Order: sequence, then structure tokens, then C-alpha cells
Amino acid sequence: MRFLATVSIFSLLAAATALAQTGTGNPAAMAPGTPQSTSGMPAPNQPNQADRLFVQVATIGGNAEVTFGQLAEQKGGSPAIRDFGHQMAVDHGKANQQLMQLAKAANLPQPSEPDEEHKAMRSQLDQSGGADFDFTYIRSQVADHQKTAQLLEWEIGSGQDPQLKAFASAILPVVLRHLQMASNIELQLAATAPGPNPPHGAAMPGARPAAR
Repeated sequence: MRFLATVSIFSLLAAATALAQTGTGNPAAMAPGTPQSTSGMPAPNQPNQADRLFVQVATIGGNAEVTFGQLAEQKGGSPAIRDFGHQMAVDHGKANQQLMQLAKAANLPQPSEPDEEHKAMRSQLDQSGGADFDFTYIRSQVADHQKTAQLLEWEIGSGQDPQLKAFASAILPVVLRHLQMASNIELQLAATAPGPNPPHGAAMPGARPAAR
């Protein structure tokens, strides 16, 4: 399964801009401001810039999946959302533990705080409930899993650390399965929603009444 052309890996990399302190190197034609740790070629058997950025972005995304999944378990208006949220918290929690061990072995730092995009999504989810929450959550899950799948493919092709590349290869099928599940749930919710359903990508807060 391939990913929507509109979801660009470069837009994903731009999400890590807040972590940047320098703009040197510019591997993979990244936009200015993409976080860099050192310039030039990595030493033999050392992670390159792709590995460093992969760990940063994957850590932020993985932590958000657990947080949002737990929130969906608590606030989901439909059983499908609550069950999906539980599985996201469990599956991504396991993946996060694996990534933490690999990052530590490779001496790569991991962010401890969410980025602005995920902070904004958390705020949306906190302020919504019922059907509004369900649509907001599942649509963000479709988009986030598309981005995560692209990130994993990028690490597989551009990374240097063998263990990180193997991790990305092993996690990719799981993420694709999550993406299919999220897409199916979104269709199910749209089919059973009372009244017109906003198009995918539309701003959700306030767009639908909360479930009775």
C-alpha cells in the first residue's frame, strides 16, 4: 500500500523545526531549520542525520499515540473508538520502549516534550466530546499514521544505523495496519452519523454537536 501523494515527507520533517538549533548539513534536501546535530559525514558505524531526525520525530509521534489513545479510551463516544484507542496505546507503547532502547544504544537524544502540532491536537481533543471527539481523533489518526508510515520508509531508505533501520522495517506493517483500521473506522462513523459529514481534513471543533 502506498501513501497519499499530498502527504509529503518534507512536510513531516518540517514538523521537527521546533527542535532545531542549527541549519547546517541539510541532508535529504531538508528545509532550512530542520534540526541538525553535526555537519559533514558521520563517522563509520555512527548514526547519520537521518537517524537522528528519525529518532526525534518518531519519539514525539509515538508518545502522542499513547497519550491520545489513552484519551480515546476514556472519552470515545463509540466502542470502535475506545477499542482503537486502547490498541494504539498498547502497540505504540511497546514500540516506544523498543525505540528508547535503540536510541540509548546509538547515543541519540529523545525529546521529552510534544511539538506544537501535537499540543494543538491535544487541546482539540480535550475540548471536544462525543461524536465531535470521535471524528477529531480518528481523522487525526489517519493523517498521523500516513505520516508515520512515510517516516519509517524514509528511515529504511536513508538511515545508517542497522538496528534503527530494522526497527523501522518491523514497525511499518503495524503502522499500515493501524492506518487501515483508522480509515475503516472513519468510514463507519461517517456512514452512521446523523446529518451531513464534514469532508476529511475539515476543521472539526464545533462542526458537529456532541453525542446525546
